[in-house]
Amino acid sequence: MQDDILEKVVEIIKADPHGGLSLKLYALVSTLKMENSGYMYMLRKLRDLSAEHRQLAYGLMELMARDGNRGEAWEAALQAMDQAIRGG
Repeated sequence: MQDDILEKVVEIIKADPHGGLSLKLYALVSTLKMENSGYMYMLRKLRDLSAEHRQLAYGLMELMARDGNRGEAWEAALQAMDQAIRGG
């Protein structure tokens, strides 16, 4: 599950790094790596996502709840997203 969700999010971000959807998902992922800040994400941003894309967001939140927001797969996905956003 973890790899599937991360892979889908990376694909979306790589396809349109500066698009609204990409930036919203990237913001969510960015907050999910900051435990000390309390994972501050504006939940009303979920309204801007389609039902399909909200499922990805919920999947990312589930990863965090299961401590999946750390480790090799998470770090590799973050690196790919960072590169796409910065270089896209």
